[in-house]
Amino acid sequence: MLIALHHIQLAMPQGGEPQAVAFYAGILGMTQVPKPAVLAGRGGVWFTAGPIRLHLGVETPFTPARKAHPAFEVPNLDLVIKHLKTAGIETKADQDLPDIRRIYINDPFGNRIELLQRL
Repeated sequence: MLIALHHIQLAMPQGGEPQAVAFYAGILGMTQVPKPAVLAGRGGVWFTAGPIRLHLGVETPFTPARKAHPAFEVPNLDLVIKHLKTAGIETKADQDLPDIRRIYINDPFGNRIELLQRL
């Protein structure tokens, strides 16, 4: 029945678009893409990075996802950690899995994000 993951959606508070762009495009290096005109009035912002599509939608009242999270694969976790620390982003190491090293970060709204490297 299912053939692919089309996109991931995270919530953000109303008016958070500048912080979302600064974080997801500026720090994580994603590319902002325009929302379809029919959806643009709802607020929020969309991003892409290779095959990854991430949508941030406005939620009122807003509650960050502190447990549920997307997990993004990176080619070199050590370089990513260094980049994040330089940008002032706190990283939290987690127990590695047999074939995976991983950390967690929070976006500007408190949403949890996992970054992992396959070994």
